[in-house]
Amino acid sequence: MPDIVETFSTRGDLAHVAMLLWALAASSLAWFALRELTAAIRRFDEFVRELARFNDIFKDRSGDR
Repeated sequence: MPDIVETFSTRGDLAHVAMLLWALAASSLAWFALRELTAAIRRFDEFVRELARFNDIFKDRSGDR
């Protein structure tokens, strides 16, 4: 491991490794956030469908219409 660090530090490629690690971390965070957002949208859609179904069931029982 010290040989790898020495090779990168002498050639000046340590910054490239740091940028690669940053890019991988940022990409994985974006992927995780997108996955969670998709799941939240799916749950909200299920909620709205269930609410519409509930309203359809009890629409005629309220006596308003």
